[in-house]
Amino acid sequence: MNDDEMKQMFEESSCGGSEPVALQVMDDSMEPEFKKGNIIILDRSAAVSHECYVVAIVENGPIFRQLVIEESRYYIQPLNEAYLHEKREITFDAIHARVVQQAGPTGKRKDRKHYL
Repeated sequence: MNDDEMKQMFEESSCGGSEPVALQVMDDSMEPEFKKGNIIILDRSAAVSHECYVVAIVENGPIFRQLVIEESRYYIQPLNEAYLHEKREITFDAIHARVVQQAGPTGKRKDRKHYL
């Protein structure tokens, strides 16, 4: 699925705001916490806070990053040091959903991690 298709899916989703959505991590920008191929579970109704993980909608489409709140300003940044130059400021309205869980590609219970 390309960025335009994913953006359209978010905008036209028939899922209610409280229904979880699952996405697959497609690159290494959020390693070491989120490995390429892992599945993340998003909750649009979950409150966001400093250093939580979110999917935001930016000009190029959806992006998975860590949220940083500094002096009432919102930033998203990757965890992988190789991508730290990609830190950017966003508006609160750009935040689409909070990551509440991840699972390894095998889906085994022991590989699940919750973020509350």
